[in-house]
Amino acid sequence: MNAKQGIEVWDITVRLFHWALVLSFTTAYLTEDDFMRVHTYAGFTIIGLVLFRLIWGVIGSYHARFNHFVCSPTTTLAYMKDILYHRSKRYIGHNPAGGAMVLALLTSLIITTVTGLATYATEELSGPLVNLMQTAPSFIYDAAEEVHEFFANFTVVLVVFHVIGVVIASFSHKENLVRAMVTGIKRGD
Repeated sequence: MNAKQGIEVWDITVRLFHWALVLSFTTAYLTEDDFMRVHTYAGFTIIGLVLFRLIWGVIGSYHARFNHFVCSPTTTLAYMKDILYHRSKRYIGHNPAGGAMVLALLTSLIITTVTGLATYATEELSGPLVNLMQTAPSFIYDAAEEVHEFFANFTVVLVVFHVIGVVIASFSHKENLVRAMVTGIKRGD
């Protein structure tokens, strides 16, 4: 594909991961109290997706690898300052703010799912943490449940900032980043 047509940036694996995670997290979030079985399946799907992404972030395609887009806090803050002054550099892959958001979302989802597993083990006497949670004091269960709810809501806040960042970057660099996450192709110039 030539530069005028575009550059393939997001491989099919990254795109499927992204949209499967959107669907799974939305499902888990919306079914938390009323449809526990669906909530649990969505949570297990999220765990699998996050584990996959951690592996793909090391061995995956160029733009999917963490070492390609994870920047220092100084670089990330400088990029965000440049956004405010409308002088931010365009990146073919994730920009520094996007890279930081990937790490924040993955971290939040890991905490959400691990504490969800602890809650599931205590409430349903099932899952991989059931033996651990049966011997844990009750305050551990209470804390796990509270942390699970906090980080589920915190993930929603991160998603809102992620979407805002995508909109800002799309307008700033005159490209449709949502379409790029569907097609895998970004403008080549």
